[in-house]
Amino acid sequence: MIIKRREFLKTGSLATASLLLPNFLKAMAFPNSLERSAKVLVILQLSGGNDGLNTIVSMRNDIYFRERPTIAIDNALALTDEAGINPALPFFKTLFESGEMAVLNNVGYPDPNKSHFRSMDIWHSASRSDEYLESGWIGRYLDEACYDRSHPTQALEVNDMLSLALKGERKKAFAFRDPKKLYQTSREEYFNAIYQEHQQQHDEETVGYLYQTLGETINNADYIFEQSRAKRTTATYPDSVLGKDLKTVASLIKSDINTQVYYLQIGSFDTHINQQQRQESLFHTINDAVQAFVEDLKKNGLFEDVMLMTFSEFGRRVAQNASRGTDHGTANQLFFVSGGLKKQGLLNVLPDLSQLNEGDLQYTEDFRKVYATLLKNWLRADADKILGWKNGIYDFI
Repeated sequence: MIIKRREFLKTGSLATASLLLPNFLKAMAFPNSLERSAKVLVILQLSGGNDGLNTIVSMRNDIYFRERPTIAIDNALALTDEAGINPALPFFKTLFESGEMAVLNNVGYPDPNKSHFRSMDIWHSASRSDEYLESGWIGRYLDEACYDRSHPTQALEVNDMLSLALKGERKKAFAFRDPKKLYQTSREEYFNAIYQEHQQQHDEETVGYLYQTLGETINNADYIFEQSRAKRTTATYPDSVLGKDLKTVASLIKSDINTQVYYLQIGSFDTHINQQQRQESLFHTINDAVQAFVEDLKKNGLFEDVMLMTFSEFGRRVAQNASRGTDHGTANQLFFVSGGLKKQGLLNVLPDLSQLNEGDLQYTEDFRKVYATLLKNWLRADADKILGWKNGIYDFI
């Protein structure tokens, strides 16, 4: 039997995963995997454009309440005399008070784009707003840090699809939702049969690189699965998608896998209508999942070496719209959660609501400086080479 391209592409999820990840390497199968360095970065993407003004609230700002007569948060949990946090994030207030969280306000980039897709591409690739890159900032980290290594499993995305952020020019991360499902799929008889057949034929209609990638996935899917259960966490996590994802990440962090970057997503925060209900629901999910994750890490003595960062592709406009929601805006805040912070709390001032650009916040902090800080100070990588950014770093880590 000869398997042709059109037949191969119909074979389901494993073939799809193979197309996404042509650089998933055979070396992962060997037990002597490269030892992970001490630091781990966990990135949580708040997809859809989270409203930062209702996340970190300017509690004493008259403009905020005037521009949001029905959606302003009037019961924020106080962090300082001026700033509060959304009441659906009580654990984040606890982290703030214990010196285990930092908040950077007014983060954005010049000439902001309000398209979800384009702005997310900018954040993923660390490009200028007028520049189009086909590689992501974590992907280029893989290119730089792992190019000459035989076990480049330094980045994993807990998702069905691989984001641009994790695609390099030479290396790509690996995306999966469930280690067990990945393992079971890789063991399906059909996939093994077509792979074994390909070992004994070289038909020109056969898509060679697809077969090669399929074989690599079959040979190595058990590596992630075995690592995920080698030191499986016994902690209780919420029965949400994010809760399950963070539980998977916690198990892998405890294992001997050498992954340094984990990437997760939750959404959608595109709250054009009835914002309060939608944002509150998402925040409850995040709050409970992150609480379980942090407490699990602390119990196992790992929290000082793990950094959780949250970001969204843009914020929302200052004024609410007619549908009790907010429309696409510009600058936003980033959260950093870790037991290894050198500086905690609010790292800079709250947004200036009196100095807007056609109703939008003006950014004061460039997101590429944040990336440079994480790459250089946390992951110990050559940030200048990866980002082409030479305008300094922050000192909170």
